[in-house]
Amino acid sequence: MVEAVLIDLFSLPANLQNNIQGLLYNILETIEKCSSIPAPFVYVMYCQKPGSERNGGQESLLPALRDFQSLKERLEVVCALTTAAALYTIKQRLDDKDLSIIKVILPTLRKDLMKVYIDHLFTAVYQFEFEYLQVASDCKNLQIAEPPSEKQTLPTEDTALIQSEIQIYLESLPSLKGELTILRSSLIPDDIFLHGFTTRTGGISHIPTLSSCNLFSSSKRRDPQVVVKENLRRVAKAAGFNPETFHRVKIDHANAVCVMGKTEPDSYDGIVTNQKGVTIAAPGADCIPVLFADPVRKACGAAHSGWKGTLLGISMATVNAMVSEYGCNVKDILVVLGPSVGPCCYKLPHESAKEFHRIDPKCVRLFDSARPYIDIRRATRILLESGGILPENIQDDSVTDRNKNITFCTACHPDKFYSHFRDGTNFGTQIGFISIKD
Repeated sequence: MVEAVLIDLFSLPANLQNNIQGLLYNILETIEKCSSIPAPFVYVMYCQKPGSERNGGQESLLPALRDFQSLKERLEVVCALTTAAALYTIKQRLDDKDLSIIKVILPTLRKDLMKVYIDHLFTAVYQFEFEYLQVASDCKNLQIAEPPSEKQTLPTEDTALIQSEIQIYLESLPSLKGELTILRSSLIPDDIFLHGFTTRTGGISHIPTLSSCNLFSSSKRRDPQVVVKENLRRVAKAAGFNPETFHRVKIDHANAVCVMGKTEPDSYDGIVTNQKGVTIAAPGADCIPVLFADPVRKACGAAHSGWKGTLLGISMATVNAMVSEYGCNVKDILVVLGPSVGPCCYKLPHESAKEFHRIDPKCVRLFDSARPYIDIRRATRILLESGGILPENIQDDSVTDRNKNITFCTACHPDKFYSHFRDGTNFGTQIGFISIKD
């Protein structure tokens, strides 16, 4: 069942501009007659002329809207200077109401353009269906046209213009949830390495569980790649790295490691480099983003260590890659464990807890329960120390006496961090990143 209707009146032909009220009236009348109970939410997308008041479009359309009492609280006119601005505003309204099934009514000439905008601003979470307008020049008759038989492709230059319009608009949006904040470790020397762990503030992601500096997009979440890219641009600007030379692990919850400059695996949870100016990163939203730095050989690494990756030894696999590829001495490697779910909150089924108990009984609390509490940080430290990393070269604020400024529990701090454990499937993601300075 359609949950929302989007009426695109943004770029009507010139001969219809003066008759837009009649056109809109006919469309709304059709929607009202055909709608089930409750009626869908209706959004009218309308071009705001430069210099006009923000509500000018709404005022000019009021005569056409007054008669539709059944849609009264479910009808909104969105005026904007660009299609990107109008459509992103409507996306926020849809997300606020958790709506995903949308019918788009638009002139046939707009269909290819609109599909490009939708492909960039929405993910596979949303379902779109299209109806095309055929309107008589006097605007007295409205007909829904048959979908075009052949799929058309926009010229490359038109697609590039749309991408540029979207990017410019997203860059203009204010930061949400406060200023962008990056946590840094005193263990990693800042004269050699640029590094940090992001928090959830200072980005533009609008959805509550993703707000605001979400740094991961997938087909199961509502944040599109373009929003994540803008969030990353803001992080890069604040931190001082180039987002065009940024490489993030391709998560598989295993122990494969990518060596920058060599053939990239299809998936991997660790990444290492000795190339200057290349920023590598690992995500985390309960799983541990782990950063590695060797100030002697000037090499670095990043790893994503969830409970599966921890048991499979992803952290030591990353260390071993630095040793074998760059000649690092394991005693020179510094390791920082980033924000992650703590033993105060994290539970696993008893069968999985047994594996952590074998590493060290202290990694498990309430072992005899159906879902014991697990300390994946302690397990990571034990495995690193067993592999030769010096205890004093591991920063884990939950056990060291340093000022607690890195290894927070993500689940315990909803104002600072995303948490899959806490927020469910539509969760946001922060990252740990590191690079070697030029």
